[in-house]
Amino acid sequence: MARLMLSDELWVKLRTIMLQHGIYHKPHLRLMVEGMLYRMRAGCPWRDLPAEFGSWNSIYQKFNRWSAKDKLMKVFKKLVKEPDLEWEFIDGSIVRAHQHSAGAASDEPQAIGKSVGGNTTKIHMAVDSFGLPIEFELTGGEVHDCKVAPEFIKKLPAADYTVADKGYDSEEVRDVIRNKSSIPVIPRKSNSKTGNADMHWWLYKYRHLVENIFARLKHFRSIATRYDKLKRNYASMLAMACSYVWLPM
Repeated sequence: MARLMLSDELWVKLRTIMLQHGIYHKPHLRLMVEGMLYRMRAGCPWRDLPAEFGSWNSIYQKFNRWSAKDKLMKVFKKLVKEPDLEWEFIDGSIVRAHQHSAGAASDEPQAIGKSVGGNTTKIHMAVDSFGLPIEFELTGGEVHDCKVAPEFIKKLPAADYTVADKGYDSEEVRDVIRNKSSIPVIPRKSNSKTGNADMHWWLYKYRHLVENIFARLKHFRSIATRYDKLKRNYASMLAMACSYVWLPM
């Protein structure tokens, strides 16, 4: 028997939220969800799912339909309940895109770009004071953090402090943060004429919280390496991983 990921308590909580978003409790629903979680954790091709989960094609088709209707993202958003927004941490992390992720039959951008490591995708992530994910965005791996940050930060809930590394050293980014009545904690680069006299270094030390969530999410092999051709499917897989982090809360 394949290793399962949901206890009875977690399943009851997840099922309740799924029902609220039009995912009906049909027979074998729990096994189908476990099959999706197995694929998320093991990173195997859909057709290699263990038979005890049911037809691999049925599970994939169900996942693909939920992804197209943004249902897995809505489940994640529902689980982000009362985040601690005293501090907010943002960062980006690159993942390699497997060769099987190339060649999507779509003219839309699929958030796969060329960088030093070949085909890559970048995850732009925000976490709360406890290091729990509250929002993310996907781009090609070559996209600089500062290019995405202004619009990404506008989507985030207001926090007392917004903390980021030197990759976000931009007055435009700081202005966006200030416009949300938040205090930016972003170190300036060594060639800056302004300097870092105003830096809250004691708070900046906690920036490892956003790096920790990347490390935790990349325990799941379908997150650590991108196998999905479509941006929305990879985003849905990432939303499942973030939901799994929130479920015990």
